[in-house]
Amino acid sequence: MLGLLLLNLLFLLFDGLYNTAFIQQSLSAWSPAFVSFYEPIHRNFILVDLVFITIFLTEFFVRWIVAIKTEEYLRWYFFPFLRWYDLVGCIPLGGTRIFRFLRIFSILYRLHKNKIIDLNDTGIYRFFAFYYDVFVEELSDRIVVKVLSDAQQDIAAGSPLIDDITQNVIAPRRPVISSWLSGIVNHFGQSINDSKHGDVIRRHVKASVGKAVRDNAQVSTLSYVPVVGRTIENTLESAVTDIVTASIVNLLSDLEAQDIEEFISSGLKDFTPEEQNLDKEFLLVVNECIEAIKGHVSHQRWKSQLIEKQQQKKAAKLQPVMDDSDVKGS
Repeated sequence: MLGLLLLNLLFLLFDGLYNTAFIQQSLSAWSPAFVSFYEPIHRNFILVDLVFITIFLTEFFVRWIVAIKTEEYLRWYFFPFLRWYDLVGCIPLGGTRIFRFLRIFSILYRLHKNKIIDLNDTGIYRFFAFYYDVFVEELSDRIVVKVLSDAQQDIAAGSPLIDDITQNVIAPRRPVISSWLSGIVNHFGQSINDSKHGDVIRRHVKASVGKAVRDNAQVSTLSYVPVVGRTIENTLESAVTDIVTASIVNLLSDLEAQDIEEFISSGLKDFTPEEQNLDKEFLLVVNECIEAIKGHVSHQRWKSQLIEKQQQKKAAKLQPVMDDSDVKGS
């Protein structure tokens, strides 16, 4: 079918050129016998074209029947709507015959889909795929850079983006966030209280409290008490360690979502000048990050790929020359 289609398209092209006076005069001067042979075909061109149309329509209905048998589509009548260009191309009019050209791509796609041919290994495919990637990359890079530049301008102009995120995105979800934080804190407190998982934290608390107790001037004087001084100091250190550990566990385990929400509300109520300066610094960091992203996006990767291919070709050309010189040297 692909061969018949190409033959039909060449026939249509030649007959269209034959209508011009220049082609007719050139053929008459070059080969009058050919003009005499082809003139009846040209006058009855529609009948010759009907032969191709009959073959194409037969192939179309056979494919339709096969699609119905294999249930390729959800409804049996979907096939002609999805292959509309096949039907339109079979109309014997000058304007609709161009749709037969689309059948070439349809047939090639089916051959590639059924693994009869592999279009990925063809030079034409690689050529168009490379320049398609170049076009998409250049277009997408410019769009992304434009969007990022607009975002930078909004930030520089004092865009209330962060305030909008805080009020419209985070604030409505604050109860969920508070509940989530409460669950994490409670789980952390239970982990500390666990005999296995909380041993590391307890050892750290014991070491910290022990150091604080030993460094305390009042407690250190207990060591001077005869006989029981050192025992009292160790007992006091152990008791304080247990009290601090139990306090931390109770604090984390009993902390509820409402407590966290009140803490967030009171903590974020007023902003000091230092916090405002921190916000400005944060915006500068965001701006620098966007600038770095723009630089990365603006990098034309297709040029790097093209240079790499050229270097590989040069290396492939130099390899036989080096091999010949090695043979001559030996």
